[in-house]
Amino acid sequence: MSNKKLASCPTCRGPVADRSSNPTFPFCCARCRTIDLGEWLTESFRIPGEPGESDRDGPSSGELGRGGDDLPS
Repeated sequence: MSNKKLASCPTCRGPVADRSSNPTFPFCCARCRTIDLGEWLTESFRIPGEPGESDRDGPSSGELGRGGDDLPS
């Protein structure tokens, strides 16, 4: 008897087929993979850490443009 632990999908917690036969591993299906991606893109999932410089101080001067140089003449 095998003691191999079956993986569970991080989205639906259902069983996941082996990596060699499942192109969506570690998810059970493309739907669960897409749901997970959507959570990251909408920032529902985040990695904790210190705020970056731009998070504390707002946009950098390079992001705002320089004295109207980016405006049409």
